Amino acid sequence: MEILKTIPLAALLSACALTASQAEEHRQLGAHVHGHGKLNIALEKNVLSIELEAPGADIVGFEHEAATEEDKAKLEKAKDRLEKGLELFTPPAAAGCKQSLVAVNLKAEHEEEGGEEHEKHEHDKHADAKDDDHDHEGGEHHHSEFHVEYSFQCSAPDKITSLTFGYFKHFPNAQELDVSVITPKGQSSYEVTKDKPKLELKGV
Repeated sequence: MEILKTIPLAALLSACALTASQAEEHRQLGAHVHGHGKLNIALEKNVLSIELEAPGADIVGFEHEAATEEDKAKLEKAKDRLEKGLELFTPPAAAGCKQSLVAVNLKAEHEEEGGEEHEKHEHDKHADAKDDDHDHEGGEHHHSEFHVEYSFQCSAPDKITSLTFGYFKHFPNAQELDVSVITPKGQSSYEVTKDKPKLELKGV
């Protein structure tokens, strides 16, 4: 499967999915609440694009550096699962969607208490997170976040009337996703939860 750095509509998703106030909150909080992720969906002609942002704790169960063999194995297993977009976000079979592109990235953030020092590191698909959950002795807070981009070619895009979220089954620490959907008809916002893992898109 081809791996690449960007996919079509990524800029559109970033520009449209956040309002100015949401963008400011994103900068201040890092959009980082455990159990809570974001999903941007865009449909243009026969191309379905999906962008996922999720805390590291939701995906692998921890945010510290994957130093042990057990943690490294968990990280690689999670990345393998994230690559299988149609198992995580499944449109109806009648839509004839096939995954064409995927990009999995892990971002780590280190922040000193008091906000005096703030560093962000972006890692490629095969890098480990360079941070711990909380280093109390050093007075640092550490966060990691997965950013995943998918592109699907759909032979019958008008049949994309719903999405079933296997995401919550594969990543049980995840509780909910804020979803933004962008189509030629406009933009809509939804919340999909672990208890109701299906998004209805009829009329969207």
